[in-house]
Amino acid sequence: MLAAGQARADLPAAPAPTAGRWHEASLDEYHSHLQALTALVEACAKARDTKACDPVLVGADDRIALGNGADRRLVRYGWLRILLSKAQDKDAAGEVKGAPTADAARPLQPTTTELLRNAATRLRQGMALVSIAAAPAHGQEREAMKQVFAGHDFRDLAAPSARDRAMEKLGNWLNHIFDSAAKLRSRAAWLGRAIVWGFMVAVCVGLAWGLMQMERRWRIRLVPESAETNAASAAARDWQLWLEDARKAAAAGLWRDAIHGVYWAVVSRLEARRLWPADKARTPREYLALVAAEDPRRPGLAALTGSFERTWYGGRQAGEADFLKAEQLAAGLISGSRTQAAGGGAER
Repeated sequence: MLAAGQARADLPAAPAPTAGRWHEASLDEYHSHLQALTALVEACAKARDTKACDPVLVGADDRIALGNGADRRLVRYGWLRILLSKAQDKDAAGEVKGAPTADAARPLQPTTTELLRNAATRLRQGMALVSIAAAPAHGQEREAMKQVFAGHDFRDLAAPSARDRAMEKLGNWLNHIFDSAAKLRSRAAWLGRAIVWGFMVAVCVGLAWGLMQMERRWRIRLVPESAETNAASAAARDWQLWLEDARKAAAAGLWRDAIHGVYWAVVSRLEARRLWPADKARTPREYLALVAAEDPRRPGLAALTGSFERTWYGGRQAGEADFLKAEQLAAGLISGSRTQAAGGGAER
């Protein structure tokens, strides 16, 4: 323990991590940070405890300037923080090189000790590259460093976009919420469980609401069989044209299309009379719900709506009698005779 404490006391101070941000560093500051991280990894490899291998000691990520300073690259240390967290536990007996395994042909995985040694080597190589880049009048070396940073190993060094920063802030917020829930659970188990389950219920409710909205849009956007009788454009089409199409369909024996035209002729007529505000995405049931319960036109419109839904959406076969009843109901609603519309609805 004394050796680990002495090793940690000799470490250079690393910058404190800042959630969702990075440190604007010059090449000299970046070199000093790499030097501090190298000492940190070596001390962790010796002590292998929570103090010497604390991921907080890694500090914030570095955003360094290359060339003339206009081009900047972000160097992340998430891999090192994960390695230090793992290094707090000693290597298991089965992880030692050369230990017998159940499957001799299975390739051996590197131990945490080897990973720490590789991390120190990687940091030293980074310091060497920085020294080359910082040397004056060495344009060829600077170009070599740029090519290294543009390689596969440094593919994540591009400047983060606004979306990446927003997602990182969201992830940090969620991690903070779950960390707080874990701490509360250690003090009051029921409170931590309540927060976790409340979050899960909120997510499920949000998903259910989203699926309901998707189903509603899908139902509203059903494409009718005839392009000339598009229900979505009922409000923009004169009711006489709908009625004319209905009578043409009836003359051809297309009773289902005829009832469809009669219904939308009524909707267009009532909308022209400002019975409800125009809305192309409204469903037949929503049109009916906009009519007051005490309105004498409601029974007739309800009967016409039911006939239309059964034949058009429900797939029920329609005949001449169905069309004549629908036409009788529509005549009262279109003419504006409330008594006739109510009587037709009662008869239906």
